[in-house]
Amino acid sequence: MKILIVKLSSLGDVVHAMPAVQDIVREHPGAQIDWVVERGFVPLVRRCKGVRRVIAADLRQWRKSLFSAETRRAWALFKAELQQERYDAVIDLQGLSKSALVSWLARLSRDGKRYGLANQTEGSSFEAPARWVADVALTLPAHSHAVTRSRELVANALHHTLPFHMDFGLVAHAEQAQAAIKNVAFRRGLRGMVALVHGTSRADKEWPLEHWRELAQRLNAAGFGVALPHGSPAEEQMAQLIAHELEHAQVWPSLTLDALTDALATCVGVIGVDSGLSHIAVALDLPHVQLYNFDTAWRTGPLATAHQCSVFAQPTPSVEVVWQAWLNVLSAE
Repeated sequence: MKILIVKLSSLGDVVHAMPAVQDIVREHPGAQIDWVVERGFVPLVRRCKGVRRVIAADLRQWRKSLFSAETRRAWALFKAELQQERYDAVIDLQGLSKSALVSWLARLSRDGKRYGLANQTEGSSFEAPARWVADVALTLPAHSHAVTRSRELVANALHHTLPFHMDFGLVAHAEQAQAAIKNVAFRRGLRGMVALVHGTSRADKEWPLEHWRELAQRLNAAGFGVALPHGSPAEEQMAQLIAHELEHAQVWPSLTLDALTDALATCVGVIGVDSGLSHIAVALDLPHVQLYNFDTAWRTGPLATAHQCSVFAQPTPSVEVVWQAWLNVLSAE
């Protein structure tokens, strides 16, 4: 069986689709699984167990210059790569016009079908072309976690029962990250490094600087080093402010997405806002506390495990509540 997964973006959404791939691997041994994703996320998808071929799309970039010669050439190359195979199932896990276009372009085997969403679920985007393009449009419960939504769509499309066991299948190589981040935790006799994921694409998801500093001080006092990743100059500046005058804090260098995944795997845990990097921490099965200023953790936060949890409060969770949550996940681990 040849299966094409269409999940283009964003980072957190791509991570949330990985358990659906592991379900296919478990329930359909020998299935060939390809995945179309935005180019920036290709390194991560290549680390997802069971994915044979990753097809890079640049839809975000192409939209900026739709009619340029460069875009036309890139589109032709993308289309040629996409159509190298004929698929028994093309499964659109995104439910948007852009993913519907990719699904429509993909070639089917003689009995192949395109599968997609028939309805919008709470808190998720949905556009009508996703339903029109699908040969089989599947209705899912409106109140669905992002991970569960993808798993249920795949299970219904491929006619298997949703497995009880769930994993992301994300592979990290912690040993490869040591040189890049110069991890000092054991050299200094610390209990390990805890990554603080403070960066997010939305300002209303941020946690205050003074909260991060107090949390970092508590971690240092408890014998943990603090690792501070960043993905932009503004986030790097924030990392430097958090680390200022801390005894055991390390601002990581700028890292590629796959190197950042490896670096996270060297940590004993992660505390972070609702962001793609925090979702990677969940996929790596690290002890993790995820912070929410909105009551949306039911849709994107860690699913029920003793060593991972979400904390929600408005306007923001307090340091004390986050600290107690960290102690709880640590003791569970």
